Amino acid sequence: MELGSVVEFLENKTILVSGVTGFVAKVFIEKILRVQPNVKKLYLLVRAADTDSAALRFQNEVLAKDVFNVLKEKWGTRLNSFISEKITFVPGDISSEDLGLKDSNLKEELWNELDIMVNSAAITKFDERYDVAFGINTLGAIHLVNFAKKCVKLKVIVHVSTAYVAGERTGLILENPLDGASGLDFDAEMKVIDQKLNELKTKGAPQKEITLVMKNLGTERAKLHGWPNTYVFTKTMGEMLMQQSKENLSLVIIRPTVVTGTYKEPFPGWVEDLKTINTLFAGSAQGNLRCLVGETKVIMDVIPVDMVVNAMIVAMVAHAKQPSDANIYHVGSSLRNPVTLVSILDHGFVYFTKKPWINKQGKPVKVSRIILFSSIASFHGYMQIRYLLPLKGLQVANTVFHNFFKGVYNDLRKKVKFVMRVVEIYKPYFYFNGIFDDTNTEKLRMTARGSRTETDLFYFDPDSIEWSDYFMNTHIPGVEKLLQQKRSFPKTKVFRSGHVPSYKTITERVMPMTFIQSSRMGNTHFPVSNRDKTYFQRQRLSKMTLNVLRNQIGAAPICFWKPMSGIYAL
Repeated sequence: MELGSVVEFLENKTILVSGVTGFVAKVFIEKILRVQPNVKKLYLLVRAADTDSAALRFQNEVLAKDVFNVLKEKWGTRLNSFISEKITFVPGDISSEDLGLKDSNLKEELWNELDIMVNSAAITKFDERYDVAFGINTLGAIHLVNFAKKCVKLKVIVHVSTAYVAGERTGLILENPLDGASGLDFDAEMKVIDQKLNELKTKGAPQKEITLVMKNLGTERAKLHGWPNTYVFTKTMGEMLMQQSKENLSLVIIRPTVVTGTYKEPFPGWVEDLKTINTLFAGSAQGNLRCLVGETKVIMDVIPVDMVVNAMIVAMVAHAKQPSDANIYHVGSSLRNPVTLVSILDHGFVYFTKKPWINKQGKPVKVSRIILFSSIASFHGYMQIRYLLPLKGLQVANTVFHNFFKGVYNDLRKKVKFVMRVVEIYKPYFYFNGIFDDTNTEKLRMTARGSRTETDLFYFDPDSIEWSDYFMNTHIPGVEKLLQQKRSFPKTKVFRSGHVPSYKTITERVMPMTFIQSSRMGNTHFPVSNRDKTYFQRQRLSKMTLNVLRNQIGAAPICFWKPMSGIYAL
């Protein structure tokens, strides 16, 4: 098969992208706009009430990110006109039928114009509410396929899944479909969710209880069927349903492993959050992580995000030109260029020994090698002696000495809570003994090398990565930069649903700011007190009002409601 030029293929194409505010989607959108400015149109599905709200979310949560700096430098003052020409915002909700689109004209436009659909929408929080994760990760997948069936000129769907749909398996894991995996019954799971929600509603349970119960339900159902958490469980069902219902559609399933910061493009070391292995580096740097559980020889399958995006694009072109049953691609490193958990932890130790983190008191944090316990029992025994008993002693001392040791106690309690949380969430991956076969992905690489494909621009060979150099000179510096940014932002007062004041560190450039409130967004009603003069109760915010507010508070982004999170955030 001749792939040909990927850049030429992308010219004059119309592409719908879901999950726009996610890590992978940001890099995908940036890559398309940067390498092929003659793409006809990017339709961006954004969870929002209307087009203005979708555009505001894109501006604040996507375009404002550093990953777009190269594109901004390239276009300069012409960027806004370029974005306006190439991007159409699609306000909707992938968890609803027809993607939640209310504009019938826009629906018709999409059905007639789309060449490609890319689904990267996902709830990636491991212990999210079962109903929320199911809505996006499972229902969202089938809604996308059903929408695609109405598109008259669609060439291919690219669905971003995860390699860990394999569950807690060992040995070589093949790029096989999940049809009927472990007897999963989509309808039965939906009934379980509905029954539990109805039960909670009938007894008048408060929102906090509903959230906790639904989180626990997701974890219970996942473990019952052999998956470690709600995220991979709901992604498994979504992928399975897509395979079963695609009919004649050309479907590409990309299964990345643990996605890390950029390797090369648009520049090395862009990191967006402190999840997965970034949690380990951040915890080590700040002196909060001294021990973990896991096997010393376990392979931590990691892959840079730009390689994932490049694999998506090349596979997209291949299957648009010639659909194939070999449509599943593992994008990872465990088979061809493995790196162990111990090695990753050592890189963090070496880096922050040479360049220690400076704490709030202006003193360098002394790091130590993380102790890795092979069993949960030995880990808990160590935690009991090293941390929990001293914590209990400090608690007693505070009672006797009128909170004299309050600072020390709170600091130690924070460290204990952090370690226990990391172990609770990531334990399955620290013991994971599977190796992800990438035969299909390697065939795709070989086809690209033998064609006119721009392999220097669409690289995704993990064997080219020198892990020590990548971690020491690219990825960990990116994590450190993100930590610095988070620390430099002030704590800003926000209000949770129920109007209970709390404080949250805002992780964007925020000055004293005006909170803009909608009386109802997402699924949560938020009443406004008359004394809160900084709030504006509106269903929509006009462009004129937005400009006035920005003139008052500077260039900082405006705060908006984050659906289903119960918090106002950027």
